[in-house]
Amino acid sequence: MDLALVDFDHTITITDTYAGFLRSVATPQQIASAKWSVAPWVLGYRAGLVPAAALRTRVTRLVFTGRDAAQIEAAGERYATTVLAERLRPQMMARIDWHRGRGDRVVVVSGSLDAYLRPWCSRHGLELICNRLEVADGRLTGRYLDGDRGAHKAVDIRARYDLSRFARIHAYGDSSEDRPMLSLAHERWHRGLCVHGQAVSQRLHPWPGR
Repeated sequence: MDLALVDFDHTITITDTYAGFLRSVATPQQIASAKWSVAPWVLGYRAGLVPAAALRTRVTRLVFTGRDAAQIEAAGERYATTVLAERLRPQMMARIDWHRGRGDRVVVVSGSLDAYLRPWCSRHGLELICNRLEVADGRLTGRYLDGDRGAHKAVDIRARYDLSRFARIHAYGDSSEDRPMLSLAHERWHRGLCVHGQAVSQRLHPWPGR
C-alpha cells in the first residue's frame, strides 16, 4: 500500500478556499475592520515579508473570536457542498481517484480549516490533517487548537503515520509550506510537475499561475 499526501489550496483547488470561506462568514463590521487591521498584513504576505501562518492567525482571530461554533460548522458544511465543487482541479481529482483505486491511503494535508475540509474529505473518503478551530463553551476562541499547523505538515504526518509501513509515498503541493512534506516522499509533485532532486520530469496537468 502507498501513501498519498495532498495539499488542498492551489493543489486540489484552483483558488484559495480559506480566504473565500472567511469572506463568506465575516460580518459587515469585520469586513470593515479588516481594511485597516488586515490589509497591511495581506500586502506584506504578497511581498514575501509576512509568513502565511502569521496572516492566517491574524484573520482567524478577527473573524472567529466569539462566534457560535455550531453556526460556523453549518456554514462549513454548506461551503463544502456548494462552493468547493466549483473550485476543484479535475485532473487532481482524477489523480486522487487513481490512488484510491489502487488501494492507497490518501491524506489531505492543509493549513486551511476543519470547518469545511472535514465534511469535504468525509464526502470523498479522504483522511485529513489541517488547522482546527478551538471551541470553548460552544463559542470559537479565535485560535487554532494546538496552534497553526500549516508550517508543521511534515511533523504532523510523522506523528500520525508510520511512514516505513508504506511501499511508496507520493506528495503533491504548490508552496514553500509544502516542501517539508514533499521531502518525505519518493514521488514529489510541485505545481503539477514531478520533481526529482533538481530535475523536473513528467507533467501531471496544466498549472495556471497563481
